[in-house]
Amino acid sequence: MKKTISRRTVLRGMLGGAAVSVGLPPLEAMFNCSGTAYAAGGGLPLRFGLFFWGNGNLPERWTPTGEGADWSLSEQLMPLAAVKDLITVVSGMSLHTDNIFPHTSGSAGILTGCNLLSYEDGREDGTFALPSIDQLIASYIGGDTIYRSLETGVLPGTDGNSYNGPNNKNPPELSPHAFYERIFGASFREPGEEGVVDPSIALRRSVLDAVMGDIQRLDTRVGAADKARLDQHFTGVRELELRLARLQEDPPNLASCLRPEAPSLTFPEVDGRHPIRDIHRAMADLLVMAVACDQTRVFSHWFSDPLNNKLFPEATMGHHSLTHDEPGEQPEVNMVTTFIMGELAYLIEQLSLVPEGDETLLDHMLVLATSETSRGQTHSFEEMPLVLAGGACGSIRQGIHHRSYTADNTSHVMLSAVRAMGISAPNFGVDGGEVSDGLSEIEI
Repeated sequence: MKKTISRRTVLRGMLGGAAVSVGLPPLEAMFNCSGTAYAAGGGLPLRFGLFFWGNGNLPERWTPTGEGADWSLSEQLMPLAAVKDLITVVSGMSLHTDNIFPHTSGSAGILTGCNLLSYEDGREDGTFALPSIDQLIASYIGGDTIYRSLETGVLPGTDGNSYNGPNNKNPPELSPHAFYERIFGASFREPGEEGVVDPSIALRRSVLDAVMGDIQRLDTRVGAADKARLDQHFTGVRELELRLARLQEDPPNLASCLRPEAPSLTFPEVDGRHPIRDIHRAMADLLVMAVACDQTRVFSHWFSDPLNNKLFPEATMGHHSLTHDEPGEQPEVNMVTTFIMGELAYLIEQLSLVPEGDETLLDHMLVLATSETSRGQTHSFEEMPLVLAGGACGSIRQGIHHRSYTADNTSHVMLSAVRAMGISAPNFGVDGGEVSDGLSEIEI
């Protein structure tokens, strides 16, 4: 697969001490991986998905054998066998941020490359100092869709860690039926479907425009902290305005976009336990179609939170309790991690089954799967679990295992993911977590 070039790419240089730029004509590399495009004339877009689970893994049962293209799946990764050629596993990487608060420090470190911004009263929690990687990417590629990003979860009480910035979290939707109504309800239109546009949308947009006109006057009357809060608030207002505008536009003509069947309103318990697999697969199916219909180009899917103690199928106690209290080689911890990898495999496989042009939806996106720690028992920042799926239009290698023997910074992987989305980011992270180079071994 060839690498893509943005249609806004220009050549820059210096002439007589002044900066100059020269635009480029249309090139094949400016379109999608296969050179095909939307019926409306635009290239198929890049997408990004984050799959997150809590409480880490067991490194000795996680790390594959062999390297490069000659590698074998480990015990915990065996559920990914059917999609092995579509994934890249990176092992041996470490967080280079501070490990102060169990789980929450790790979540901030992996997703932002920055230390957790802890509260002054010393509570063992805090907020992210920077946007999480999904929101960093959404700020660049999320502006052309109805939803700048989508956040979903599986287990009850999941709060997620998708942050726009300090104290500004995006809570995930946990009900497949509610998620369906939001994305594919009355306002959704399939390609070629005329539908009925709510006549109140135009009025709501005009009201928002009027409110936005007062922002600058209000800005001069408040202090720096309030300005930051107002900026977050009005950014949300503006995004709502843009979403309303796009609801009035014709949907993109995407051949694979279909309104899915509505999921069940409720999901019965399985053997007296939360139906984790059923809810995850219902939510995954909806996410796949939301991306295929270009409702969003960025999602974060929170299979479970950091520091969650949910009871998984066949486990004798909650997940977090198992990581600390199960003796010996922790077979039940191993069972839970293996179960989660099976559900990651389901999401990857469904993305790979959606045709787009001459390729698939997965060819045009990148899914990054990770956790906030490696060994949950010790809250270790070494041997962090990292799985990537999809080629991002030929930017990321697939079907390989790369191992670091020098505990390289996980931020290298994050910067590679950001740049694979066509974003010219100079770095990722802050202080100890900062890097200015991606991980070249996984890049094309």
